[in-house]
Amino acid sequence: MSGLLALLDDVAGIAKVAAASVDDVAAQAAKAGAKAAGAVIDDAAVTPKYVQGFRAERELPIIWRIAKGSFKNKLLYLLPVGLLLANFAPWLIAPLLMLGGGYLCFEGAEKIWHVLVPHPEGHHDPDEEIDDPAHLEEKKAAGAIKTDFILSAEIMTIALAAIPDTNIWMEAATLALVGIGITVAVYGSVALIVKADDLGLYLYANGRLAMTRALGRRLVRVMPGFMKLLTIVGTGAMLWVGGSIIVHGLEELGFGWIGHHVHDLAHSVSHNVPEGISGFVSWGTKAALDGVFGLALGLCIIPCVTLITRIFSGGSKAAD
Repeated sequence: MSGLLALLDDVAGIAKVAAASVDDVAAQAAKAGAKAAGAVIDDAAVTPKYVQGFRAERELPIIWRIAKGSFKNKLLYLLPVGLLLANFAPWLIAPLLMLGGGYLCFEGAEKIWHVLVPHPEGHHDPDEEIDDPAHLEEKKAAGAIKTDFILSAEIMTIALAAIPDTNIWMEAATLALVGIGITVAVYGSVALIVKADDLGLYLYANGRLAMTRALGRRLVRVMPGFMKLLTIVGTGAMLWVGGSIIVHGLEELGFGWIGHHVHDLAHSVSHNVPEGISGFVSWGTKAALDGVFGLALGLCIIPCVTLITRIFSGGSKAAD
């Protein structure tokens, strides 16, 4: 009997340790997720543009498809690679992130370039030439998952840096919790955003109260403009995150003069405003300068990518 009681006491002790570990993981995940809030907002702002132009009944399936790709990005690829790099080759993290940041700068700058310099007559958007809706959906989802991969890499890296030094299993559990929680939050909010107009139509058509029908009408009227605004915010977010990744990466590699100038300018601007908003103004100035740097870098990358694309496409045509 005494042996059984001792065994139960040991089990209870193990359970307490396990519960404490779970609490530690949850607390660390909450702190790490808060550190990555900026990149999370960018992710939520970028994604809705990938479901524009599809039938209403296809919007949620496309979002779910992108969300599954995001889970795979974070848990199957980025989590183990991030842990391995952090523990065995931390010097590789900054260059790899800078490659992803350069891609975000290119993609954001390319969208702005196409607005400022419209396509010549006779030019067709490749997406417009795709007659098969399933093929177009496949292409859009693949593009969204590719962009998500880079933003997720930034999120997971920020989260990993915010986790206290423990052991690799605790870090893995915390990162997994961060990845799952952030993905649910981002794509849950994206689903609510893209279906808000359908909710408005339903309230307007089926609402029993005048207030309900008025709310539905307001949602229907507001959402197209809101989606356009979100597209603009998403493009700006790409440039901001991409530029900040490059600037921070240069600092990590010993080329910190751009980051120092950005920090000093943001600091000086914040001193010229009331103390209550100085922190926000400093952050906003830094984000704007990072975005301008990202735009400039992206505009420089565009002709390089165009030249490489022409070389490869010309080579493939010659081979044909």
